[in-house]
Amino acid sequence: MRVAIVINTSWNIWNFRRSLVRALQQAGHEVLAIAPPDDYSARLETELGCRYVPILMENKGTNPIKDAQLTKRFYDIYKREKPDVVLQYTIKPNIYGTLAARLAGVPSVNNVSGLGTVFIIRNFVSRVALGLYKLAFRFPHRVFFQNDDDRQLFLQHKLLAPAIADLLPGSGVDTEKFKPAPATESAGPFTFLMIARVLYEKGVEEYFEAARLVREAAPDTRVQLLGGLDEAGNIGVKREVLEQWLQAGHVEYLGHSDNVAEHIRRADVVVLPSYREGTPKTLLEAAAMGKPIVTTDVPGCRETVVDGVNGLLCQVRDAADLARKMQQMRALSPERLTEMGRASRQLAETKFDERIVLDKYLRVVAEIGPRR
Repeated sequence: MRVAIVINTSWNIWNFRRSLVRALQQAGHEVLAIAPPDDYSARLETELGCRYVPILMENKGTNPIKDAQLTKRFYDIYKREKPDVVLQYTIKPNIYGTLAARLAGVPSVNNVSGLGTVFIIRNFVSRVALGLYKLAFRFPHRVFFQNDDDRQLFLQHKLLAPAIADLLPGSGVDTEKFKPAPATESAGPFTFLMIARVLYEKGVEEYFEAARLVREAAPDTRVQLLGGLDEAGNIGVKREVLEQWLQAGHVEYLGHSDNVAEHIRRADVVVLPSYREGTPKTLLEAAAMGKPIVTTDVPGCRETVVDGVNGLLCQVRDAADLARKMQQMRALSPERLTEMGRASRQLAETKFDERIVLDKYLRVVAEIGPRR
């Protein structure tokens, strides 16, 4: 079968769907990667063996004329490339790609990997998005959600039929690639690490304030932030604002990295104070590597932590509570931190192993079968 994976960036396919591409190829399927061009587009062909198909797509905004044009671009690609099924991720492929797939007669399987600002900020744009979801989600063969809170929210709003709504443990995590390092004595200062794009909705502002509070109490603590800037729209932190925050000297900004595992390995605790997630890949990777976690008690994040067992949950948008939980973790003995890390690894192995995700996708693709 010809299977198309459709996402809003080539980087997203490379970073989050590489294992799915390989699993589909090993099952004998041809994989098309459909996404806007970026630095990772060529790697999808040269290193993953996909056929890359570019599409022009603005990730932000709800201009109806541009969105109608995007639907037409999806339709033209689906008619030309003739995939047997399209696997779609992120809001615009989920909505406009699904409408185009319906018009082109191509079955679609969607993945709601997090609701972003649609349910966090209630405004005209979010109401339009809900209406578009309701229109588009009449048509998919299956819609996967990454946590049950999101699935229930869509069902309560009657945005789709219960029969097509299914659950996945996020994107899953490769527990062979991400595994605990051999036990060694910690040589450096106690280190907290947050991994996320520099967006307000990831809790970056609260992280900086919590870092100040933690370091005032324990100045030798190291607090790091790993993730790229995203200044598009009004949700990304502007470069000049980030630089102003960094001048306080409480957070070490690491920028973007293709070797996230190495940064996780050097951290004592991984932190994500996000406002809402699907199921955050970075926390799954941290869990698989045997790291204790501090994250918010919100949909998507709380699935990764059994409070007091493999980490601590904090209140959302509350820097003081985040600081308290970080200080609690810092005060734990090395033995207790090791116990929490082991519990994280066990959770990753039993609940979040990517084989669970890959097997579900392989089954749903087999259900649909070839069109030709």
